Amino acid sequence: KFPLAHVQSELLTAFKSQEPAPSQLQHSVAAALNRIGWNHSFEYETPEGFSLDMAQPETKCAIEVDGPSHYLKCNGRRPTENGRTKFKS
Repeated sequence: KFPLAHVQSELLTAFKSQEPAPSQLQHSVAAALNRIGWNHSFEYETPEGFSLDMAQPETKCAIEVDGPSHYLKCNGRRPTENGRTKFKS
């Protein structure tokens, strides 16, 4: 069960209100996938409102590129996922 089910709709609304901001790494990965023939939609939005970095909706296959901006540094400890990344996982 989702631990924040009582505010799930508010969380999803806040999540969906932000426009995707593809990184250079994400563009590079997409270009490499195109070169090897993996045709995909870039920044595909699911019916639920989630944005997937690269997706083939017809095969239900997606790739998420989580570079350094998806993580928080914590006093020299192992980086942890930021809230937006954790929400998507």
